[in-house]
Amino acid sequence: MTNYMMGVDIGTTSTKAVLYQTDGVIAAYANIGYPLYTPDAFTAEQNPEEIFSAVLSVIHDVVEKSKVSPEKINFVSFSCAMHSVIPVDADGKPLMRCMTWADNRSIDWCHRLKTEFGGHEIYVRTGTPIHPMSPLPKLLWMRHEEADIFNRAKKFISIKEYIFYKLFNQYVVDHSIASCTGLMAMDTLNWDRNAMKVAGVSEDQLSELVPTTQIMIGIDSNYAERMGLKKHTPFVLGASDGVLSNLGVNAIDPGVVAVTIGTSGAIRTVVDKPVADPKERLFCYELTEDKWVVGGPVNNGGGVLRWARDEFAASEVETAKRLGISPYDVLTRMAARVKTGSDGLIFQPYFSGERAPLWNPNARGAFFGLNLHHQKQHMIRAVLEGIIYNLYSVLLAMRERTGEPKKIQATGGFARSELWRQMMADIFAQPVYVPESFESSCLGAAVLGLYATGGTDDLGIVSTMIGSVHSHKPIKENVEVYELLFPIFLRLSRKLNDEWNDIAAFQHTQFSD
Repeated sequence: MTNYMMGVDIGTTSTKAVLYQTDGVIAAYANIGYPLYTPDAFTAEQNPEEIFSAVLSVIHDVVEKSKVSPEKINFVSFSCAMHSVIPVDADGKPLMRCMTWADNRSIDWCHRLKTEFGGHEIYVRTGTPIHPMSPLPKLLWMRHEEADIFNRAKKFISIKEYIFYKLFNQYVVDHSIASCTGLMAMDTLNWDRNAMKVAGVSEDQLSELVPTTQIMIGIDSNYAERMGLKKHTPFVLGASDGVLSNLGVNAIDPGVVAVTIGTSGAIRTVVDKPVADPKERLFCYELTEDKWVVGGPVNNGGGVLRWARDEFAASEVETAKRLGISPYDVLTRMAARVKTGSDGLIFQPYFSGERAPLWNPNARGAFFGLNLHHQKQHMIRAVLEGIIYNLYSVLLAMRERTGEPKKIQATGGFARSELWRQMMADIFAQPVYVPESFESSCLGAAVLGLYATGGTDDLGIVSTMIGSVHSHKPIKENVEVYELLFPIFLRLSRKLNDEWNDIAAFQHTQFSD
């Protein structure tokens, strides 16, 4: 008899669910989106109830599509976006919308955290960089800027904690999501007392810390019915989307690096114990107690390419639509007409500030080296190269802490582009492999659930569930060009800090008027 497992990924723009056979074969898939509320340049919120409704609906949809009997679904396991914060009252009702990782209202408090409140020492203990994405500065901001809400809050929780509270009436948080808060000590897996003191919260205002393999049974019967599941279906708490993406592409062995480019991007590898970066360039988040994911997220990936599409190729994109061609195929065809290195045009992709390796929300984008010879196809290619340059700068920081990478596994929307895949191999000067894994965070969640429920004793079983669709070896001539240009990109990103801060301050006054 065939049995099934479900992986659910609660993301920033949508929740996805994939129902797999226990050997990894996909039985059904569903995806439900929801809005991100951005009333100004610094706010990025979501409605917790809209996300909860999406979780119920997406699970119901895959059960219905698959025609699989609920009794055959062994478990549902969860992946979730990191760094969210929701203050809730004594009845578990949100006192404001969920602050997402993209919310930048705590920029000023990050500076004070670093200069006045021992931010570096907190980072070394918790592994979470001091940045507006992190819940720690979000709580500082809320405590001082929204004191009424802060003082009324009974608990401060993430979106995954909110969903599990609704389903099981318990406040629990897995070590993986907790390790992304800036509030959990990596060495003890307990809430960090100094970080809590800085945030102004007590331990009873935070959820109970549990392993990523924690199994919850006894769903609220009303919600079980809405999802099409049995009340006793095991729910595995799971982990964060980043670490589960590594698992989902089989990048869990030492030296194997996962690179993802979607709207934003990330580059990560797994080590056997927590490690912080003295220069504060990298995060360190838990997958399991003996697997910690070290790496860096970048704000600027496919979203910047979308900007280039809209600003530089609007007429070509309209033609492509009429011909039934992907707009991004048009962009890469234009970029392919330009020589490696874009004839000396260098692009800094910091349109949304930057997380790793700069951790500067005030960073801004720029083209450097423009001359009269450059045309829009040069600018498109420079955008593609600039995004990879920035990821490579994160990889250099990782190499200092985790050693030379042995294998690069690449995923995300960019992996559909042969030009971009080859560009990564050339800039990284290493072969790049693209696994077949579909919705890697969902697969990672499902495999972790299989491990948690005793279906396997080895997370490496994921290697039997993915294949390799593409591989690219670096081209020597292209590598030589990038070895000349990348150091210039790097020096520019190190020299412009004051200018970024000044222009960001100016732009802030313009947005405020």
